[in-house]
Amino acid sequence: MKQDFKSVVADEAQLRAALAEADIGPTMMVLSHLSGETDILDEVAPHIQGAWNYQQTVPEELKAKVRDRLVAVLKDYAATGRAIPEFNSERLRRMMSASVGSQVPEEYVPLLVEELRLGEVDTRALQWRKDPATLPLDDYPVVIIGAGFAGMCTGIRLKDAGIPFVILEKNSAPGGTWQEHTYPGCGVDTPNHFYSFSFNPNDGWTDHFSKRDEIRAYVDDTVAKYGLNPFIRYGSAVDSARFDEASGTWRVGYTDAKGQAHTVTARALIAGVGHNVPSTPKFEGLDTFKGPVVHTASWDHSVELKGKRVVMIGTGASGIQVGPTIAPDVARLTVFQRTPHWAWGDPNYHKPIAEGHKWALKHIPLFMEWQRFQLFWAVSDAFHKTLHVDPSWDRPEQSLNADNQATRERLTNYITQELEGDPELMAKCIPSYPPYGKRMLRDNHWFRMLRKPNVELVTSGVARITPEGVVDKDGKLHEADVIIMATGFHAAKLLFPMDIRGRDGRSLRDEWGDSDPRAYKGMNVPGFPNFFVLAGPNTILAHGGSAIFHIECQVTYVLGALRDMIENRRASIEVRPEVYEQYNELVEGRLQKMVWSHRGVTSWYKNDKNRVTMTSPWRLVDFWNITRNFDPSEFIARPMPASGGDAASHAMETTGADA
Repeated sequence: MKQDFKSVVADEAQLRAALAEADIGPTMMVLSHLSGETDILDEVAPHIQGAWNYQQTVPEELKAKVRDRLVAVLKDYAATGRAIPEFNSERLRRMMSASVGSQVPEEYVPLLVEELRLGEVDTRALQWRKDPATLPLDDYPVVIIGAGFAGMCTGIRLKDAGIPFVILEKNSAPGGTWQEHTYPGCGVDTPNHFYSFSFNPNDGWTDHFSKRDEIRAYVDDTVAKYGLNPFIRYGSAVDSARFDEASGTWRVGYTDAKGQAHTVTARALIAGVGHNVPSTPKFEGLDTFKGPVVHTASWDHSVELKGKRVVMIGTGASGIQVGPTIAPDVARLTVFQRTPHWAWGDPNYHKPIAEGHKWALKHIPLFMEWQRFQLFWAVSDAFHKTLHVDPSWDRPEQSLNADNQATRERLTNYITQELEGDPELMAKCIPSYPPYGKRMLRDNHWFRMLRKPNVELVTSGVARITPEGVVDKDGKLHEADVIIMATGFHAAKLLFPMDIRGRDGRSLRDEWGDSDPRAYKGMNVPGFPNFFVLAGPNTILAHGGSAIFHIECQVTYVLGALRDMIENRRASIEVRPEVYEQYNELVEGRLQKMVWSHRGVTSWYKNDKNRVTMTSPWRLVDFWNITRNFDPSEFIARPMPASGGDAASHAMETTGADA
């Protein structure tokens, strides 16, 4: 791992000024990593109560000592030209534990070494076991549906491996959710430096939790940096895909921006479309409302909100961002809430990143890596133990166990403080169900917004909609000029409205119905060879982590499957039914003992049969282990037909509607 230390210390005054603003956690970690010193860990560790920077109360004199020693170490590296020492797993674990205020289990060390890219090899990239120059790569083209984070990650990895591919993207630009969602206040609720690809960290984030436009800029930069644009067909909406058993290929039908139908053939089909079909409840009288109705998933920027009477229906992840953003400008905001959400207050949520900290991320070797580690740990598996039912727990309606109850009390205290003890609002805003039963939100000054004189929270529900506004179930009319639907997506209706047909013409919609999807490791379904679903059933993280981390894990698994196919000249692979069944029984067995199955919870995580179809029961380290290696014994493999790859040799050709 070679680094340019001379440029880092060229202006010592600048270096010291940056360190004065940089977080002490990664500063200490860089010092220990470069110097091999561990005594500094013992001095600083007692002042660290968690991985977040606001949980670290290191005295100023001790901070100064760490900074001075790091400057000296950096100058020594610059003067001697010595290499960064190879890491020692036990010392890394000691460093990690000291920096987050708790013991990091040994099982996480190899995961974190990979996530931080501390090794010499990018183990998430495809590592060929045979010389790729001798392999028939052209016989194994891939079609990827969607150019969001999942499609981008897959495309980058396939391009690096030399496997031909095309990405079919229905929008005019990449980004998926971040291209489509433009509602006021749209942004991440995962810290930026973890909500990014491990192989493409960004040292230029302006805020700890960026808004939509900055995420879109990161998407564009990533696409340009890795040369993806030539492989993406924009304005291409996939309508159907059919598996041809004779050739072991998929014929994928799509419609371009001009309405022309096309077909493309490929060996493997990878769906990376996520959950992005807006869900609008069928309220009585909705079509009679005389004003505009906008959905947060497809925002209409021509609709003027300033000075208007606005009714917003929904208080989930998008609602909690929209409401506080528009409340200062509207004449009146009436919020209809079905059930309240738990929400964390995060001191960093509205904070910009200090310029010195950004300088350190950009210039100081290993600073970015250790920053990413701290954020990984802050939002990963620390809360997972609170999600499991303790059968002996005496308050099962409101919490699951002692840790979950403690979380409930902290959240309740926070909400009470934000509402200034208002008894009416507290009764409406404090959930009756256990924490994490529904998606945990980050507070966007939501509770403060509810105290504003021009804001009203209605919890009786929507009875009907009239030309003048919304009538609640108590019979009161709430007059409105604009209605905002913050009502989420058809989450369980995965891959809707595409018609996916596998072996023998079987329909994926028939297999899954409208709300009962299952897959092996969230990706594979019997009867659908060479087909992989990213962000599929039971892969949604609902306790922490980052969707991008899960995507990278899944893409690693897909790469392993493709490598096995190519190196062994397989026409198709299909998960064995018994493997699929055993895995899903395991997942469902775990989920039945976790918070999302709680009888007091109604959420998009569950289907109409009360089965949890969306959330993952696994810790991040579990899912990483589950997906890091592809096991061919779990799949039915069929050899390439005698004609070789003729059917796939024209895979990137597209034909018109009559083909």
